Amino acid sequence: MNNVYVYILVMAAVTYLIRVLPLTLVRKEMTNEYIRSFLFYVPYVTLAVMIFPAILDATATPWSALAGFAVAILFAYRGASLISVSLLACLAVFVVEMVLL
Repeated sequence: MNNVYVYILVMAAVTYLIRVLPLTLVRKEMTNEYIRSFLFYVPYVTLAVMIFPAILDATATPWSALAGFAVAILFAYRGASLISVSLLACLAVFVVEMVLL
């Protein structure tokens, strides 16, 4: 058997165990508020960790990416819609790239 297939089988087993073990070991509801709040934010943090490096590499310069990111954070924090946040971030990236390049 090729080593690649062994790697894939081990990866599949580890992934399966990570998903199944909590279901089998934890039967009762979690009452600790700290753990519940920690688990509530895990998907958001994971998404942010995956997206942030892509933001910095998506433009010609990191400065335009940071400008777009800052504009997006500002308008999202103020409660703007998703469409307006993305359009304003794209506009900020465009303006900064025109100034720098």
